Amino acid sequence: MRGVLLRWLVLTAAVLMASWLLDGIRVSGLFPAFLAAALLGVLNAVFRPLLILLTLPVNILTLGLFTFVINALMLLIVSAVIPGFDVRGFWTAVVGALIIGAASWLLNLFIGGKGKVERTAYIDLKQRRGRWE
Repeated sequence: MRGVLLRWLVLTAAVLMASWLLDGIRVSGLFPAFLAAALLGVLNAVFRPLLILLTLPVNILTLGLFTFVINALMLLIVSAVIPGFDVRGFWTAVVGALIIGAASWLLNLFIGGKGKVERTAYIDLKQRRGRWE
């Protein structure tokens, strides 16, 4: 449960970062950012895998770039549902989804499987070889 809450806070920070960087994304307060992050997380967990599977031929033809379109559509859906969270335009949604995805990925590198803040991407070469010096 702690890991879910921490990742929700990370996604909220990523949404706020995107609204700070882009003029086309507006967040009226902290509560709409929390709601937008929660709904975005649910949509990404439930509908995104299904949409990626349904659009697999297009995704293969575009070498995976169509995934950015799917992420932008998810962001536009959240914008339509959550009052106080507004995304203006498709290309703003594409860039916003790119920023949110990159910021969320970067911040989630420091969250372990049990929700503890740690460096998960770094593996010491001595540990990899089996030497614990």
